[in-house]
Order: sequence, then C-alpha cells, then structure tokens
Amino acid sequence: MKLKDYKNIIPVVLLVLMPVFFGACNRNNNAQNEQETVRNKDEMSDLDLIRQKGRLVVAADYNSTSYFIYRGQPMGYQYQMLQELANYLDLRLDLQVSSDIGETFEQLNDGEIDLIAINLTVTADRKKQVAFTYPHTQTRQVLVQRMPDNYRRLNPMQLQDSLIRNQLDLGGKSVYVQKGSVYAERLGTLANEIGSEINIIQVPVESEQLIQMVAKGEIEYTVADENVASVNKTYYPQLDIKTAISFPQNLAWAVRKDADELRSEIDTWLMDFRKTSRYAVIYNKYFRNQHTVNMVSSDYYILGSGKISRYDDIVKRESERIGWDWRLISSMIYQESRFNPKAESWAGAYGLMQLMPATAGRFGVSRNSGPESHIRAGISFIKWLDKRFEDEITDPVERTKFVLAAYNIGKGHVDDARRLAEKYGNDPNVWEGSVEKWLLNKSQPKYYRDPVVKYGYARGIETTNYVTQVTERYEHYRNILDDGLLASNRSMP
Repeated sequence: MKLKDYKNIIPVVLLVLMPVFFGACNRNNNAQNEQETVRNKDEMSDLDLIRQKGRLVVAADYNSTSYFIYRGQPMGYQYQMLQELANYLDLRLDLQVSSDIGETFEQLNDGEIDLIAINLTVTADRKKQVAFTYPHTQTRQVLVQRMPDNYRRLNPMQLQDSLIRNQLDLGGKSVYVQKGSVYAERLGTLANEIGSEINIIQVPVESEQLIQMVAKGEIEYTVADENVASVNKTYYPQLDIKTAISFPQNLAWAVRKDADELRSEIDTWLMDFRKTSRYAVIYNKYFRNQHTVNMVSSDYYILGSGKISRYDDIVKRESERIGWDWRLISSMIYQESRFNPKAESWAGAYGLMQLMPATAGRFGVSRNSGPESHIRAGISFIKWLDKRFEDEITDPVERTKFVLAAYNIGKGHVDDARRLAEKYGNDPNVWEGSVEKWLLNKSQPKYYRDPVVKYGYARGIETTNYVTQVTERYEHYRNILDDGLLASNRSMP
C-alpha cells in the first residue's frame, strides 16, 4: 500500500477509535468520580453526615417529665432540652418514641437514630455499647411503694413500720421494673449484698406507668429515678419514695461509640447550657413546679386523658369524611385558633378553623355558628382544596403540604409559586426546596412582577412556617397518640 493510501486511512481509523478512547476515558472519569464520592463520604465526620441530612433523629420516652402533649403543644424536660440542642446545631429535631431500651440501643448502633435521650443512667456495662455525653442531671434510684389506705390516721412510727425502710426487707418481695433498665441490675446487686433473693420482674412498660400501677394498687413495688418519682408523688400523694436503693448517679444522653464529633459538640453545649438561667427554668418547670399536678389531671394532658382537645370526637368524625388523619386536622386547629372557638384574627378570620368571612359564607357558617359547624366547614374547605390539586399532584404526602399552604395563604398564591418553580427549572409538584422557595420569593419585586405571576405580592414566610409547624406538631401527635394508644402508623394522609 502506498503512503498516500495510509494518509487516507488514518483519519478514518482515528474517527473509529476516538469514541472508544474517549468512552474509556469517560468510564475512568466516572469511576474516579464515584470513588471520590465514596471517599468523601467516608472522610465526612459523624456530625457532617447528620448536617447533610438536615435533622437530628432522637429516641425519647413519653411520660410526664420527658415528653408529652399538653393543650395541643409538645412539652417535657427532654423535649425542651433537645429543641435547644437542635437550635444550637441548626438542625431540625426528629423525635421518635421508644420504651424498649434494648431495641433503642440497637437502633442507635445500626445508624437508625443519632441520639438516645431517655433517662439513661451511666453504667460501666452501658459504656461498652454506647458513648455517653456530659451528664444533664444527677439522681439516685428509689423504691416506689404505696402507703396504707389509712396512712393519714397513722402516727409517724406506725407509718414507718408499714413501709420498707431497710433494704434487707426487700428479700422475698416482687419488684416490677422496666425491661432493659438499670433498675434490674441494681436490684440483682442488692439481692447479692443482702444475701436474699428479690423476685425481679422485668416488663416492657415505661417506668412512669409502673409508678402509676403502684399508686393504683395493681403492683406493690417498682424502682424509679428519684427526680421522676418526686414528680409523680405530686400526682399521687399515697406514694412513698423515701427508700433509696442506690448512690447518686449521672443521667446522660447516648451516641454511637464512633460519633466523636457529635458527642464533643453536645458536651461543649451542655456544659455551657447547664450554667444558664434558661436551663434552670426548664429543670424547675418539670421537676420542681407544683402546678404540674393540675396539668396532669387536666383533660388537655394526652397521657392522662387520651385527648388532644375537647373537640376530638367531632374532628375524628369529620376528618373520616375526607380521608384525612384527625390528628393532622387537630394540629391545624391548634395552629389556627389554639382550640379557642371565639378566636378572631386581625384580618377578620374567625372561629376554630379561622375561615375568612367569604369562605365561611361559601360553606354555610357565620360567627354565630357553633364549633361543630365551623369544624365541618373548615374540613369541607380542605376537601375542596385537595380536589383542586388532585390531578396534578398525585403524591398524597406532597399534596397535603400544598393544601396546608393554600389553606393559609390562598390557592392563587400557591399556583403562582408553582408557575415560578416550573419557569426556573424546579419541580412544581414538590413543596420543600422547590415551590416553598418560590413562595418565599414572591415577596421580592423581581418575582411578584414576573409575567407568570397572577396574584402579585405575597408574604410567603408566614405560610412556609405554617406548613412546617402544622406538620411537625402532627408528628408529635402521632408519636404519642393513636386513638388513645401509642401511634404506630407514620404515614401522612
């Protein structure tokens, strides 16, 4: 073959080989990028990974001191402390209820949760499984027993003789404790020390519920942390909690053993926060405030009454009519009126569900209509909004957020935000990070004057906060209540 023929062939060969060459390069680059991504993730600290997901997932127990709902709002010592921590870390608090300590330890070490915020006593055995934070409280374990029915008529000597004051007297007694708690371990050690068997019955029941069972005479004895027992004695004066069975011990939160940065950050915050007046207020509110006895006996205390509000039966019935979770509707009503049927806003909205006069008239209610009529009208309005989004936003979880936003600010403004999202390359059917962002932008002239916007200026911050607060409170209601029981269903309507 002549040289000139090779010159003609070479370009053709190059054209054939170039895609192969560059394809191989691209594959190598992609492989390198994937390896780099994995390497970067491996190099990220435990706290960086938590910040990446934007939320701190915490397991807590529900009782009258740690975490509960009162007058529609989440409250509790652990809850408020955790909220302060989440604010410090600039993360959203994702709280999950747990009463099985062993299972919670497994969830922590499997990476399902980031932090355990149950009243955990720091022990050497537990240190083998988890890493403890700086202690948030100190307490000791006490025996919880019931005084005799005629205790008010007994003199001090007679009363003392009717109760266990000497730990030796626990020999042969049956004591109920929460399964997986340190109380069983302590009682086992005590049995060995006194040389007599104690019948330790471990049950999957939260410690405070066992205290209530003692108060009602259903069981004779349990063991609890003294600070929790002291609070419960204000509710049940027939309890005696004066017999200690341990020395003072630290209570702390727990993280995974390899979560060094998260633990360090929490320790730094806790050491500073415990010196503040804010901490003193939170602690005193739940452990030293005698008014808590009135709260626990209230119909608005979910753990005692099983109710969110006095309107639960109406809300359940009307919510079923449209296929929504009644606890979500209750969260909306709390946000709108704090369950006050006479509430009226500066803008003229009124009633439990704060309907504007025109909307209220459309659904057949007025200021003089009763609470049941207002709830029915508000839920009918929700149904009306849901139908308007149904064809385009098929995901029910997403559609719920759009309905909440439209209920607050009006469907027109939400539609404007969806058109802006679509115009600027975002998904008009996704709320967080998409339509939510463009609703916020509707307060800026550049966007509310955009040709796709039909309803002009909107103060979107109030609506985005509304959606967030309603859905987060709904999570708390689901955590604690499911027709009076611990909730297990974690899906939106």
